[in-house]
Amino acid sequence: MEKKLLNCLGMMSGTSMDGVDISLIKTDGENFFERIIDKYYEFPDNLYDGLIKIRETINSKEDLKIQKKEIKNLEKKFTLFHASLIDDLKSNFEIDVVGFHGQTIFHSPKNKISFQIGDGNLLAQLIRKKVVFNFRKNDIDHSGQGAPLTPVFHNLISKKINEKNRNTSLYFINIGGITNLTKIDKNFDENFMEGYDIGPGNCLIDNWVRKNSTFKYDENGKIASLGKLNELTLNQAIDNFEFNDFKNSLDINDFDISFLRGLDFEEGCATVTEFTAYLIANGINNLRVRNTDSDLFIICGGGRKNNFLINRIKNYIHNEKRFIIKDVDYYEFDGDFIESQAFGYLAARSIYNLPISFPKTTRCLKSISGGVIVDNN
Repeated sequence: MEKKLLNCLGMMSGTSMDGVDISLIKTDGENFFERIIDKYYEFPDNLYDGLIKIRETINSKEDLKIQKKEIKNLEKKFTLFHASLIDDLKSNFEIDVVGFHGQTIFHSPKNKISFQIGDGNLLAQLIRKKVVFNFRKNDIDHSGQGAPLTPVFHNLISKKINEKNRNTSLYFINIGGITNLTKIDKNFDENFMEGYDIGPGNCLIDNWVRKNSTFKYDENGKIASLGKLNELTLNQAIDNFEFNDFKNSLDINDFDISFLRGLDFEEGCATVTEFTAYLIANGINNLRVRNTDSDLFIICGGGRKNNFLINRIKNYIHNEKRFIIKDVDYYEFDGDFIESQAFGYLAARSIYNLPISFPKTTRCLKSISGGVIVDNN
């Protein structure tokens, strides 16, 4: 039976914590996808400061208990802010369901927890709409890593992009706070796509910039491009880094910038950017298919705008003649809103009980749906 097309509003705030991306899409949760509107809303200063502060204090499961009162207060502010944005949109657009990711403040699959601030029950109550939230819990409950969840949407986009050259391997690289890679099956079969967290994305660079300046991030890599790379510090950081087998999802708490101690601002920015580029390239080199004529890597996320970082990644790529990299924007998708669109799409899949987690993406035991559905219509 044909599924009803739903107007799904995806809401995503990433590790930069500076605001929320909102995307309204029309989809059946399977092959139909149509963009309606994408918008970005900056968090008010008090909400931004509160999110940064709470994330810096949460380093363990125990910290979540200690900070329970602070988290609850912040969660209410966070949810009310999202509700106000939806109220503005409701007057102009029909919304069937909201995919509310929330703000991750602690992610630790080994402790069986991925904690996002955002009260889906309160949001549904306020907006009188169906809400899907807590997308990662069911995956973790089934021995998954809770991430990455976007590969199934990357797979859908790949069908739309429709790169038919069968001897080209197709990959998505999302450079957000963490960098994840999706390997697309040549027949676009979601059961055979693969997903991996491969290293830091913007998180270390943003952290260094925020702690050492009044800026929130290094726009287009301008600061890093002015600094001199400290090769000794870089090599020590690489030598000391414990490279994983790409089977585990990553959190920003898996990385820190203490190795930059003693460097000046621009030197530190250049060095942490180089470190990030090296780790991303290492993931790409290890996960590429070896028997194709060329590899097409489509990049999305905020990190794609950091040209300095992208060029440094290319510097470490093996067999660079086979390596083709293009912005997803080249294919008329807005690379700033892939994740918010994805959570609209995942909300539809949750409503229709379609899988959002797969053994080859999150290492769960079987393909499963996810998300908690609240219906307050």
